[in-house]
Amino acid sequence: MKSFLAGLLLGLIALPAAGYLWLHFGHPPVAVTDSSFPFERDIVRMPLHARIDRELPKTAPLEPSQTNLEAGAHIYRQQCASCHGLYGRPADFGAHMYPHAPQLWAPHRNGIVGVSDDPPGETYWKVSNGIRLTGMPSFSKVLNETQMWQVSVLLANADKPLPVDVLSLLKQPLDLDPPNLPPVPEGPPQTITSQQINAMPSPVPPDAK
Repeated sequence: MKSFLAGLLLGLIALPAAGYLWLHFGHPPVAVTDSSFPFERDIVRMPLHARIDRELPKTAPLEPSQTNLEAGAHIYRQQCASCHGLYGRPADFGAHMYPHAPQLWAPHRNGIVGVSDDPPGETYWKVSNGIRLTGMPSFSKVLNETQMWQVSVLLANADKPLPVDVLSLLKQPLDLDPPNLPPVPEGPPQTITSQQINAMPSPVPPDAK
């Protein structure tokens, strides 16, 4: 009996110690390019879907009118498109996030466009609450209730014909052009001198455009 208790006590001490040593000295997946933990996606998705199913609003308080869809398109461009892409324009870095930011105007999963197969209330929950450890922020302090519903209703209708004005907004590229920087020479990185830094053009202030 004593040997059993001693072995149990040793195991209770050794397991956390081994875990600490691996986290401190090992190579746990912390970079976006690393492989995920075993069952990591299931561990995250199961409680997420269970909670959303419990809390999502069952009906949307807004109709997909042209006014609401157009307002949703403006909001989407300002708050969502940089990660989730535009119509026919995938986001540059959405595929390089972990987990990948879904491109909400591209077909996937048997041709389904974005999250159009989800009820608006599910998208609203995600917009309002955000999702931990994914890069998806909570917009409850950024957008009001009407705005969050407008963008959620828009995304629920991503697989349906949209008004011309709405579609035009979703096709326009974002104004994210990089500043005019000097060309970078090929080869290994080089030290930049203070004279080179001073010679770089100053960024153009927004009011000067």
